[in-house]
Amino acid sequence: MSNYDVIVLGGGPAGLAAALAASDNGMNTLIIEREQRLGGILKQCIHDGFGLVRFKEKLTGPEYAQRFIEQVQARNISVLMNTYVIQVGKNGAGFELTMVNRQNGVEKMGAKALILATGCRERTAKQVFINGTRPAGVYTAGTAQHLVNLEGYLPGKKCVILGSGDIGLIMARRLTLEGAQVLGVYEAKSTPSGLSRNIVQCLHDFHIPLHLSTTITRVFGDDRVEAVEIAKVDENMLPIKGTEQIIECDTVILSVGLIPENEIAEMLGIKIDAATKGPVVDQNFMTSVAGVFSCGNSLHVNDLVDYVSESGEIAGDSAAQYVRENLSRELVDIQIDNQDFLYVVPQHININTSNKKVILYFRSREVRENMRVTIRSGDNILFSRKYVILRPPEMERVPLELKGDLISSRPIEITMEPVKDKGVAL
Repeated sequence: MSNYDVIVLGGGPAGLAAALAASDNGMNTLIIEREQRLGGILKQCIHDGFGLVRFKEKLTGPEYAQRFIEQVQARNISVLMNTYVIQVGKNGAGFELTMVNRQNGVEKMGAKALILATGCRERTAKQVFINGTRPAGVYTAGTAQHLVNLEGYLPGKKCVILGSGDIGLIMARRLTLEGAQVLGVYEAKSTPSGLSRNIVQCLHDFHIPLHLSTTITRVFGDDRVEAVEIAKVDENMLPIKGTEQIIECDTVILSVGLIPENEIAEMLGIKIDAATKGPVVDQNFMTSVAGVFSCGNSLHVNDLVDYVSESGEIAGDSAAQYVRENLSRELVDIQIDNQDFLYVVPQHININTSNKKVILYFRSREVRENMRVTIRSGDNILFSRKYVILRPPEMERVPLELKGDLISSRPIEITMEPVKDKGVAL
C-alpha cells in the first residue's frame, strides 16, 4: 500500500489549487480524479469570464484550468486518473482509501490528511417533481453544455429552459449561437437565480425572455419531448390554476440548482450543514473529523472559480500544517439569523490555530437593499460594512484579521440590519 502525506480527492479547480498548496508546503501529495483529464467542470466551460479576480484578465474555463495543470505537472505531483474511491476509513492516525481503476484494479492508499474537492452535481427532473412522461430531450444544463462544447452535438432545436441558474443562462446563449431557438427561461422564484452579468449578457443581449414566478408543470411526448405545460406560481411556489399554457418544444434544459457531492464525507461521518449541503468547517476548512478538509463546490456552491481556487489553497496549506503539527482545536461557533442569511462558511472559528486570517463567505436569504452587516466577538466589532444591495445568487466575501485580543470564547455573531442613509457600500 502506497502512503502519502496528503491525498486530494478531485482534480478540478479546487483540487488542483489544494494539491499545489500542499506540495509547496513540502507534502508528498496525490490527486485522485475519476475522469480521464484534470480540470473538472472547467473543461466544458468554453466561455470567458474566468480569472477576473485572480489573474485580472478574462480566461475561458480550459485556459484557467490549464494554468494550474501546468503547475501540477511542473512539480511532478502524483495523479491517478480514471480512478474511483469506493471506501474511506480511519487507519490509526491517518486514513485508508480503497479505490478502483482499469490499470491496477482494486488497490489501497494511505494518507495522513485528506482534502475533499469533489465538486457538485446538478438536480435532475425527478428531484424537482415535474409531472408527465419521460421522453428523450430532457437534459440538465451541464449535460447539454457537455454535448455541445465537448461532443459537438446540438441537443435540440426548440428549447425551453427551466431555472435561471448561471449554467442555464450560459446555455441559453450557447444554444442560440449554435442555431437553436430558445423560447424562454422560466424561473419559479420571483427573482433570478443567476449572476446579474449573466442575465444581461446571456438573455438581454440575445433577446431571450425571462419569465419569473413561472414553472414547468408537465412534460408531453412519447419518444421525444413535444411540448411542456407552464404555469404561474404563487408566493409558496404552487401553480396557480387558470394560468397554464402549452409551449411546443423538442428540448427541456434544467438549471434548477447544484448539490455538493459529499458521499465520501458522509462515509467518514462528517457533519453536514443543512443549508450548504457541504461539511461544517472551521477557518482552516477542517471538517468535524480531524485531518479531513473540504474546499470548492463540495463545501458550498461558489459563484466564481477564483474563490473555488482560493478555498483550495487554504485547505492545502491547512492540511500541510495538520500533518506537521496535528492542529489542536478550540472551536467558537459563528451564529447567524436564518431569516437574514442563507448560510455562512466557515461555521466555526478555531481560536487555537496560528492562522488568524479568516475569509468568511455568506449569502443573504432574500434580496435586501441598504443593509449593514456587522460581525462581533463579544463586545468587539470585527467587521462592519454597508451594502447597497445583497442578492442570494451573489456570494459575499469578507476577509478578517483575528487578533488575539479581539477573539473570545463566546460565539461570533453576524447580524444584518437596515440603514437609513443611502449611498455606496463602505
